[in-house]
Amino acid sequence: MSTRVLMAMSGGVDSSVAAMLLLEQGYELVGVTFRTFDSIKESCLAREKGCCSVESIMGAKHLAQKLGFEHHILDYRQIFADTVIRNFVDEYAHGRTPNPCVLCNSHIKWGELLRAADMYGCDFIATGHYARIELLGGHCYLHTAVDTHKDQTYFLWMLTDENLSRTIFPLGGLEKSQVRQLAAEHGFEQLSRKTDSQEICFIPDNDYRTFLSEQIADKSFIGLSQGCFVDKRGQTIGQHQGFANYTIGQRKGLGIALGKPAYVTSIDAQTNTVVLGDHDDLYTTVVRAGQLRLRDPQWLRQSPDVEVRIRYRSAPAKAVIRHFDIDSHTIEVETQQPVWGVTPGQSLVIYKDDKVMGGGIIMK
Repeated sequence: MSTRVLMAMSGGVDSSVAAMLLLEQGYELVGVTFRTFDSIKESCLAREKGCCSVESIMGAKHLAQKLGFEHHILDYRQIFADTVIRNFVDEYAHGRTPNPCVLCNSHIKWGELLRAADMYGCDFIATGHYARIELLGGHCYLHTAVDTHKDQTYFLWMLTDENLSRTIFPLGGLEKSQVRQLAAEHGFEQLSRKTDSQEICFIPDNDYRTFLSEQIADKSFIGLSQGCFVDKRGQTIGQHQGFANYTIGQRKGLGIALGKPAYVTSIDAQTNTVVLGDHDDLYTTVVRAGQLRLRDPQWLRQSPDVEVRIRYRSAPAKAVIRHFDIDSHTIEVETQQPVWGVTPGQSLVIYKDDKVMGGGIIMK
């Protein structure tokens, strides 16, 4: 009897090729695609972007039919609104820049999908993420993908042993170019050329200001009202359109001319103040994070030398864990070389020998 796997399908090339590979390996698949936030706009459809579009959902269903396995569309819109979107809005309201994919992976793509796997009688779930799983010392560790440019372990640090013990990542050992080639070889030439989505699925036109104004019930919220730009001495140097429109390290779209490049260096949500400074003002060697989750605290106490990433596209930085507290779920690391643009609300992900040892949400 073949092993039954719940295959999460977005309609893109990655999850589609993952499904093809599992079928060739003899697994019995049950395909699922979930609705999380219906915001189908003309701009999204015209550019064929946004993983939650009708076209993507139906594309996944049609591909499952062509490959000969059952497919279901799951409605997760309410729980997505109550968790991912609520957190996204709350974080911006407090002057932080959230990463919704991290929360979505933990609460939706694994939390809800594992329940769906049980419902459909599946032993495992599979996704098209670029990551690997390694069993070591009784723990399941996330291990970086072969394709380091596509590696997605940064978004998956919240996953638990239970999550990983029931997960298959078919693409972890492949390069993206190989995945596209496999799609073409299987007769899906158009799919092989499909571009990757670069936007948050529930904001397909990347218009955060409009989205926040629609989601925040209190229309007097100062984060979308005019406030002051100040320099690092606290002197007012201009006006901005509300702190929620800005993020640490932002240079473009500030709407202010100072005769030299200016960067957002900090945000004060209480006073609706955005501080501007120079490029070098954004370097630091100390990073603190909360909501800490660690795979093996004892190992890190004995061997505190690690690598950390402070954003998805950042290169791993060598660091030393200076302190962590399991009770308060906080950690402080010191990087060997200064890192640039540490942003509250983003994830601090901790690596050792290419394995994810844990992570946390960066604090101010």
